[in-house]
Amino acid sequence: MPTNLHFAQKFAPAIVAGLDCYDRLIFKGHLPFGSDGHLNTFVDAVLGMRRKDFIPLVEKHAQTLVDSAKKAAADAGAPYQHYEYRCNKEATVRRILLERHHDDGLVAVLCCKETCRTVKLAHGQGRPRLYFAKRPQRVLYYYFLDPQFGLMHIRIQTWFPFTIQVYVNGHEWLARQLLAAKSGFVQQDNAFTQLDEPQRAQELADRLPRLPWVKLLNAFARRLNPLLGAKWLGKAAYYWVIDQAEYSSDLLFKNRAELAALFPRLVEHALLHFSAADILTFLGRRLHPRFDGEVLTLCKKERIPGTRIKHRMKNNWLKMYDKFGLVLRIETVINQPREFRVRRRRLRQGHEQMVWCPMNKGVTNFYHYHKVAHAANHRYLDALAVVHTPSATHRQLDSLSAPATFNGRRRRGLNPLRGEEQKLFRAVLQGNLCLNGIRNRDVAEALYGRVPKDLAARRRRTVRVSRLLQLLRAHGLIAKIAYSQRYRVTDKGMNLMSAAVYARHKLMPKELDAVA
Repeated sequence: MPTNLHFAQKFAPAIVAGLDCYDRLIFKGHLPFGSDGHLNTFVDAVLGMRRKDFIPLVEKHAQTLVDSAKKAAADAGAPYQHYEYRCNKEATVRRILLERHHDDGLVAVLCCKETCRTVKLAHGQGRPRLYFAKRPQRVLYYYFLDPQFGLMHIRIQTWFPFTIQVYVNGHEWLARQLLAAKSGFVQQDNAFTQLDEPQRAQELADRLPRLPWVKLLNAFARRLNPLLGAKWLGKAAYYWVIDQAEYSSDLLFKNRAELAALFPRLVEHALLHFSAADILTFLGRRLHPRFDGEVLTLCKKERIPGTRIKHRMKNNWLKMYDKFGLVLRIETVINQPREFRVRRRRLRQGHEQMVWCPMNKGVTNFYHYHKVAHAANHRYLDALAVVHTPSATHRQLDSLSAPATFNGRRRRGLNPLRGEEQKLFRAVLQGNLCLNGIRNRDVAEALYGRVPKDLAARRRRTVRVSRLLQLLRAHGLIAKIAYSQRYRVTDKGMNLMSAAVYARHKLMPKELDAVA
C-alpha cells in the first residue's frame, strides 16, 4: 500500500501494515450459444437432427457429467454427496476438511438441485422450436485444495449449455505465494493478521491480475468437463468473463483497542456525511441528471462479525468493516463493469484513438478491474482521513474566537459552536472536497443550495463565500493549493473543526437545545 495515502499517514502510529489484495473472484465460462436463433441453427445445420430429439441428447450428456463426477470422487477417495434441497456447501466442506487431513487435490464433490439457464422445447409455427429458459437441474460443485490457489471450487451445470463457474480467493492464492517465498505470515479466514514482509506481500499480490487466466481457466474446464472436444460440440470453447470481483484494502492495526476507538467514528462519518455524489466520486463516476439507478448506503450492526457499512451503486458495492477487531477493510465489489469507463484504443474515423469506453466483463480486462477497484478503495480511505479522535485543546479552540489578520486586514473571530460556523465547518469537511480540493462553488452549494439563475445573485453569493474562505484562511484552518483556485484543509483545521463539530453534535446536543 503506498505511503502517500492520507489515511495511512494520519494514523501511521496505530497501523502496522497495509495490503491491497483481491478477495473473492468468480469467473464464468460460456459456450458460444447465446441466442435462441443460434441454438436452433446449430441443431438444424450442424447436428442435422430433429429439434425434439435434442432434449434426449441433452439428458444423456447430463448423466455423463454426473457419472464423470462420481468417478473423479472415487479415484481421489473424496466423498460424493447429493442434495435434493439447499445446503450450506461451505460448512459441509469445512467439516470434511476437519474430519481428516487432506493433501492438495479433490476434497469433495457436491451435487445440488438448482435453477439454471438451459434449453426447452416449445410449439412453433410449422415445427417446434428450442429456446433458453430457467429450469431446475443438477449442478456439480468440485472443491479442491489447489497447489496454486488453495481452497477453491468449480461449478458445472449438467444441462446444456454446460456453463461453468470458477471460484478462487485472492488471499488464499497469496498465502500460497508467501509460503513459496518463505515469507512469514499469520492468516485468519480470508485476512492476514500478521505479515513479516508487507512490501514483499504487496508485490506478490499485484501479480494476480497478470496471471495467464484464459490458459488456467481452460485447463480447469478440460479437466472437469469430458464433453469438451466431443464430435457433436465440434471446436466449441468457453468464453471467460469475470462474473464478480472483490478487491480489498486492509489496514492492520497494532491492537484491537486502537481500531475499536476509531471504527465507530468512521462508520458514523460514512453514514452521515457521504452523499450519493460522494459515493459516485469514490467509484470514479459523476452524479449526472441522466443517471438511471439508485445509490444507497446501508449500515448493518446485527451481523455476527461486527458492524458493516455498504454503499451500493446499482449492483456494484463499496464496503467497510473490520476483521477480527484488528483489520480495517475497505472493499470494492464489481458485478456490473459497464458502469465504469476506462481508456481503450478504438477506431474513430479511420484512426486509432484512446477513448473512454464502458469496461467489459471479458477476463482480458482484468487489469482494468484492478485499476478501478484500487482507485475506489484509496479514494474512500482518503475521504475518511478527516475523521479522528478529537485532539484540540481548550487553548486552541479559544484562539479561534480572537480576531486574526489576513493580507493586512483584520478578520473577526469565530465561535466554534455557533450554528452558522458549524455549517461552514461541515461544508468544508466534506469527503469529496478532501479528495479534489475545496472550490468556492462547492461550499456555496453546501451552504445555500442550488445556483440561482440570476447573474447578480450568483455574484453576490460567490463574494459572500469568498469572504468566508478568507476567514478560514486567516485562522489557518484552510490553505490555498498552489497554481489553482482550490483550497485544502490544514492539519490545524482538521483538528479544530472536527473537534467543534463533534462537541456540538455528539457530546452535548440536548444541552445546547435546552439552552436555545
